[in-house]
Amino acid sequence: MIRAAAPEPLPGNPYTPQSGDVSIRVERYDLALKYRMQNNRLSGTATLSIRTAVPLNAFSLDLVGLRASKVNVRGDKQARFKQSDRKLKVTLSRRVEAGDAITLEVVYEGAPRPRRSRWGAIGWEELEDGIIVASQPTGAPTWFPCNDHPADKASYRIQVSVDSNYDVVATGTLSSKRASGGLTTWVYEEAAPTATYLVTLQIGRYQREDVQLAGVSGHLHYPPSLARRVGTDLADLAKMMGTFELTFGPYPFDTYAVIVTADDLEIPLEAQGMAIFGANQIDGARGQERLVAHELAHQWFGNSVGVAGWQHIWLNEGFACYAEWIWSEASGAESADELARYYWRSLSRLPQDLLLGDPGAADMFDDRVYKRGALTLHALRLTIGDSAFFEILTSWTQKKRSSVASTAEFLEHAAALVPDAPLQELFDAWLYQLALPDLPSAVRAKVRRLLR
Repeated sequence: MIRAAAPEPLPGNPYTPQSGDVSIRVERYDLALKYRMQNNRLSGTATLSIRTAVPLNAFSLDLVGLRASKVNVRGDKQARFKQSDRKLKVTLSRRVEAGDAITLEVVYEGAPRPRRSRWGAIGWEELEDGIIVASQPTGAPTWFPCNDHPADKASYRIQVSVDSNYDVVATGTLSSKRASGGLTTWVYEEAAPTATYLVTLQIGRYQREDVQLAGVSGHLHYPPSLARRVGTDLADLAKMMGTFELTFGPYPFDTYAVIVTADDLEIPLEAQGMAIFGANQIDGARGQERLVAHELAHQWFGNSVGVAGWQHIWLNEGFACYAEWIWSEASGAESADELARYYWRSLSRLPQDLLLGDPGAADMFDDRVYKRGALTLHALRLTIGDSAFFEILTSWTQKKRSSVASTAEFLEHAAALVPDAPLQELFDAWLYQLALPDLPSAVRAKVRRLLR
């Protein structure tokens, strides 16, 4: 085993305490999968490159609904494993020290299915004629063994063999595709650090369209029957990308893909470098354009800059919600201020029992987290002005690129850039008090003016 400087142990995971092992970090996943659509049968070999954060002789991975038949630890033939309904526990034959490298191979198979959780069914799910993976927050173990902690980011190689009449879209960039014996093997590579819940696999009968998005390589995948609707609803995707690069900083990944399923979906889904929409969300009338903006913004807030723990979820959802308002303003529709005051009035009529800075596991996807999070940012903008506000956002995405962050870190970052502003009082009221604060008075500056 190779020893290097030990990584910091992962932070505590209070909202999903049964997921992840804080004593290890996975540096890379290499997944070799074979899937048979007709009987929903998945077989796979997962090779994990692990670095220990503390001395240990045992650690756990998350695996749900699939059975491991073999676990090999390189250099330790006496290592053993034991599997429960949620965990794969690996016991080494000897103690290893903090900073040691462990290479682990897990052979597994089964009929993957969604995982039941307090947030609904999540993870691997069969569509009418395809597969969708929606893992937020704890669905990744439904299709591969992993350290399912939002702060544990790794690189990925994902190889998937499926019947040749289906297309595969996975996290990363397509590096190869070859057909043999009625199966086609697709290989995707993702070098950027990626949280397990943001790794996805989509299988369907898709048409691929390559597009340029303000200098970013883009790929649209959709059923041919939805081509017209996709063309209408995503017509401004390049302008949206340009707007967000000006307001948030450079796009943080190599490519951006949009998948539209033939099935209707309850909500759109984010993944690293990708967004997934149901046919009902691409209506051909641009009726859900705010959702297109929301999912694109997650590439900066949630994917590149991830959360250290789910209690900081407003850093993902509040920022992506505010991006909807920024796009509205930049595209000539309602201003961010108009939308903020509309949603402030809406929130004022709802129960005042949610603490934005720590909403609790049951409420972390409550719409009030999204809207109050966006209102917090608008209050900040009104307090310090556009120039300082957008400097905070762009410097934040650069400082924390490819890493994770906490609410305290964002507050410290903002305070350092505008040390004379009364930010402690502002953030305390919006994040750590139940009552909805008043918004500061409006200013006339427009984002679209800033972007000229």
